[in-house]
Amino acid sequence: MMPHFSVEPTSAPSSHTAPFDDIDLERQSTAVNPAPHAEHHTKHGAVVRDTIIGFADGLTVPFALTAGLSSIGSARLVILGGLAELFAGAISMGLGGYLAAVTERKHYQVEEAREKMEVNEKPEAEEEEIYEIFAEYKMKREVVRPFVEHLKTDKETWVRFMMDFELRLEKPETSRAWISAVVMGLSYFFGGLVPMIPYFALHQVNYALFASIGITVVMLLSFGYVKAIFTGTDRKTAVWSALQTLFVGVLAASSSYGIVRGINAIHPVSV
Repeated sequence: MMPHFSVEPTSAPSSHTAPFDDIDLERQSTAVNPAPHAEHHTKHGAVVRDTIIGFADGLTVPFALTAGLSSIGSARLVILGGLAELFAGAISMGLGGYLAAVTERKHYQVEEAREKMEVNEKPEAEEEEIYEIFAEYKMKREVVRPFVEHLKTDKETWVRFMMDFELRLEKPETSRAWISAVVMGLSYFFGGLVPMIPYFALHQVNYALFASIGITVVMLLSFGYVKAIFTGTDRKTAVWSALQTLFVGVLAASSSYGIVRGINAIHPVSV
C-alpha cells in the first residue's frame, strides 16, 4: 500500500506582509534618491576675514598712536590726534578693501574670458589639462574619461570646472567690493575707538593711559583667543594666539610711546 501524502494548497500572500513591502520600497527609494548630505560651513568667510583685518589694525594702530601722544601730557592732543588717525585709518581701510575686491573681481573676469577662449579654440589642450588635474589625485585616464566626455558636452560647466580646479579661483560676489569696504572700515573704527574712551572720561592723561592700556590688553587677549577658536583650533593654541596678539599690540604701543617721548625730549612740543 502506497503511503498517502496530502499537499495543502498554497495560500495567497497574507495582507500582513504589505507593511514589509512598503518598507522595502522605501529602502529602495532611499537608496536611489539618498537624502542630501548636510554640511555646516560658514558662508561668510570673506566678511569674517575683513572683520578680523579691520578690527586687528584698529585695535593696534590708534592705541599705539594715542599711547605715544600721551607722553607729551596733553589729553586734548591725544584726543584730536587719535580721532584724526581713527577717521583717516577707517577711510583708508575701507577704500583699500574696496579696491582689493574690485581688483579680485576684475582678475576673475579676465581669467574667465581667457578660459572661454581656450575651450572654444583649443579644446584638445584644455581636455588634456583636465586629465592632468585628476592625475594629481592619482586618478587614471580610463577612470576619468567618462567624466571628461560628459563635461565636454557643456562648455559653460567646462569653463567653471577649469576656473575652480585649474586656477582655483572663487567667483566674487557682485556686491563684494562695497561690503568689504564697509566691514573693514567700521571694524577698524570701532576697534580703535574703544581704547580711546578713557581719554574722553578722564582729565589726567596718565590715568587715561593706564586705563586705555588695561582695556586694550583685555581686548587684545580676547580678540586673539576668539579669533583662534573661530578658526577651529584647540584651546591651547587659542591661548598662544591670544598671547601673540597681545605681544604685537604691546610692541607697537611701547615703540610708539618711546619714539614720541624721545623726540619730545630732543625737541619739546608746546601745546
